[in-house]
Amino acid sequence: MHASEPGSKAAASPDGSPLALCGREPHVPAERLVAEMVPPPRFDAVRFATYVPDSAQPSQAEAVRVLSGFADGISGATAAGGGKRRWFGRKPAAPSGPRGVYLDGGYGVGKTHLLASLWHATPATPDRKAFGTFVELTNLVGALGFQQTVQTLSGHRLLCIDEFELDDPGDTVLVSTLLGKLVDAGVALAATSNTLPGKLGEGRFAAADFLREIQGLAARFRPLRIDGEDYRHRGLPEAPPPYSDEEVTRVAYRTAGASLDDFPSLLGHLSRVHPSRYGALCDGVEAVCLTDVQAVPDQSTALRLVVLADRLYDREVPVVASGVPFDRLFGEEMLKGGYRKKYFRAISRLTALARDAKPLVEA
Repeated sequence: MHASEPGSKAAASPDGSPLALCGREPHVPAERLVAEMVPPPRFDAVRFATYVPDSAQPSQAEAVRVLSGFADGISGATAAGGGKRRWFGRKPAAPSGPRGVYLDGGYGVGKTHLLASLWHATPATPDRKAFGTFVELTNLVGALGFQQTVQTLSGHRLLCIDEFELDDPGDTVLVSTLLGKLVDAGVALAATSNTLPGKLGEGRFAAADFLREIQGLAARFRPLRIDGEDYRHRGLPEAPPPYSDEEVTRVAYRTAGASLDDFPSLLGHLSRVHPSRYGALCDGVEAVCLTDVQAVPDQSTALRLVVLADRLYDREVPVVASGVPFDRLFGEEMLKGGYRKKYFRAISRLTALARDAKPLVEA
C-alpha cells in the first residue's frame, strides 16, 4: 500500500460527500519506495497459468515457456553477497549468458501480466525481488542517491522494469549505468519499454532500438517478441459514451469511496503533485468521477495524465466521466508524435476503466 499523509485515505468527507483528488497532497517517504516496488494490485493474482495465449499468436505461448524457464533459472546464487561488503572487496563472478530478458511487443498484448508473473514465479521472498516502472526506478535513485540505490538493489535476485523509458537520454544513461552495476552483482533483469520519438513502428518498440540504447548491457538481454492485438479490446464492446454531469455527480454521491473532480481542475492539481505520488493520490479511492472532461491542452499535461491513468488502471479503479470521450483526450498532433504509444495506452486503459464503471451507473 502506498504511503500518504494522515487523512488522505478517508473514503469521504465528514458530511458524506465524495472526496476530491484535488484536495489531496500525498507524501511518500523515501524509505518506503523500495518496499513498495512490487507488482501493482491489479497484478497481485496473475501467474503464467492465468495468461491466456492467443492461439493465432504462437509467440505468446512461447513467451510463457521461455519466461517460466527464466524464473526457474534464478537461484539463490543469483545475487551474491546480499548487498553487503565482501571480504577483500572481491566481486562475484560475472554470470555467464544473458541474465536479462526484454519483452518486445505492442501495448495490450499482456507484457505487464507476463512481467508480474515472472516476479511471482521467481523463487525469492518479496524483499529480494523488485518490480517497478522506469519512472519509479528513477525516483528511487533521486530519493536514495545512486550509490545507495546500487547497494540496496544489489542484494536482489530479480529486478523487473515495466515501460523502460527511452525518451530522455539522460535518464536512459543513468538507469543503464545502474543496471550495469546490478548485473555485475548478479541481479537478473527483465524489462519492457516504450517508444522512442520518431520510432513509432506499428504501436510497438523495436528490440534492436532498445538494445542499442542500453549499449553495453545489450549482451545481457535476450529479446522476446510477443505479437498480438490489444487484449483489452479483443472481442469486447466499445467504451460507454460519456455521461451527463448530473449522472456523474449522482454516482459519486451514492458510491462509497468515490471521488468527484472537475477535470480541468484535476489537470491543474496534477501539475503540483509529483507523478511519483499519483499512486498515493489514489489510496482508498473506489471510483473516480470526472465532470467536464476535455482534450488536454499540451504535452506536459498529457504525460501527467498518462501516469494517472496507469496508476488507476493498476488499482482497477473504475472511471465515470462526462464531457468528451476518452478517445478524444489527445489531439491528432499528439497521436502522431513521439509519445504516441503512451497516449494510446492511456486511451486503452481509461476505456477499460470506463467499461468497469458501467455497473455503478446502472445501479
